[in-house]
Amino acid sequence: MRMYFRQRLFSWLDSYDIYNEAGETLYTVEGKLAWGHCLHILDSTGEHIATVQEKVPTMLPRFELYIGEQRIGCVQKAFTFFRPRFDIDCGGWQVEGDFMEWEYRVTEPCGALVATISKEVLHLTDTYVIDVVQSSDALQVLMLVLAIDAEKCSRG
Repeated sequence: MRMYFRQRLFSWLDSYDIYNEAGETLYTVEGKLAWGHCLHILDSTGEHIATVQEKVPTMLPRFELYIGEQRIGCVQKAFTFFRPRFDIDCGGWQVEGDFMEWEYRVTEPCGALVATISKEVLHLTDTYVIDVVQSSDALQVLMLVLAIDAEKCSRG
């Protein structure tokens, strides 16, 4: 399953649209005023289905993931020097990026590929192409992309 993640150009808070290959809106993401990033994910009907909430203060960026009101896990940036890596406590997934932080791989503990995330660089706003192996993982992978993007925004 392929998803396209595009930040809206003129928005006061973080605001994103997530489309499929046919250009249909799958999800909408709205930033909320909060201490740290708070991103609400809405389905195509506008119903709130998930939240990505940054926990502050912490030594390394940390994001709590919720589907509905249920906490499903946490994403935390791991201490590395050259290649960004994120540890995820739901399902044991790991996210590893390249040096420029434009390409990411999400893998299972056994090394099996869950998704690839590619940043498109010739756009005015953040734009990612997300390829998910199993469509049932799409929402959780989207939550990871939001946490990664919010972490990069926190650095300035």
